[in-house]
Amino acid sequence: MSAVRRVFTQNLIKSFNSFKTPGKSLRCFATEATENKIIQDKLESNNNNNKYEPHSSTPTGRGPVVPEQYRFIYPEFLPDPTPQHRNNMREKLERMDMLSRRKVIDIPEFYVGSILAVTYTEPHAPGKSNRFVGICIKRTGCGLRADFLLRNVIDHQGVEVRFDMYDPAIQKIECLRLEKRLDDELLYLRDAPNEFSTVPVDMEPEYLPEGAPVPVNKTIVPLKPLPWGTKWEQSNMKGLSANLDLLTKNRLRKRDASAKPWEKYDLMKIYRETIPEEEQQAIYSEVFMKLHSLELSRKKLKRKRDFVRPTKKA
Repeated sequence: MSAVRRVFTQNLIKSFNSFKTPGKSLRCFATEATENKIIQDKLESNNNNNKYEPHSSTPTGRGPVVPEQYRFIYPEFLPDPTPQHRNNMREKLERMDMLSRRKVIDIPEFYVGSILAVTYTEPHAPGKSNRFVGICIKRTGCGLRADFLLRNVIDHQGVEVRFDMYDPAIQKIECLRLEKRLDDELLYLRDAPNEFSTVPVDMEPEYLPEGAPVPVNKTIVPLKPLPWGTKWEQSNMKGLSANLDLLTKNRLRKRDASAKPWEKYDLMKIYRETIPEEEQQAIYSEVFMKLHSLELSRKKLKRKRDFVRPTKKA
């Protein structure tokens, strides 16, 4: 009896697996017209994958189609790739707080190399507020811990101020010049001549045409004579021109010994330092609708600001 029961159970499992197969279930229960309609819908969805439709769904059906540039415009919404620092509940609550903060203050699109003006509360200032203008030389952190570093030269002295992006003390953030640089950070401006870090305090904002790509500033920055604050000869900076003739033989030998040209091919290192694309899509799908509505409202305000009402002529 046990052998008969085992054979009967195996046949039942096989029939159940064949019933769950999508192809077989379509052949059993779908008519020819329904099959043709399903195939046509699949072809149309494949053809429309490259189109930007805010209310359409992803091929996996997990949410709206998110523009690819979101991971560059809003990198702080991505969590820390280090597994020890991950917490799904905390990350979800932080994203809700970040969206609530963006409803109160306009945080524009900016990159490392962009020129920003930040107005923040200062209890010791004459008007209880202060305004700092500088070039963004670093942008780090994730979630509510996202921050950026501005640098400017004031009275022949380099001044750097670090701002928490979602600090309640910040009253206004303006992007005076939107541009990118060749490197992800510009800390080498500390060892460069002052003219490469000097920004006018009364600089007027420069507006790009709507839909225009972000320009890339390909300026090559030379360094001052030694000593430097960091061994820049060991860093592979594209926008940096280090005078290697000033280096000693011992320093050049250490540079060659510390070179790691194989790191850009280390797939495990890249995997540990990045967030998978599927997880990025899921995160941005969660906050896409609110960010999209904030972008539309910001564009409307920009159009109103650029509009000049004509005056009547006598």
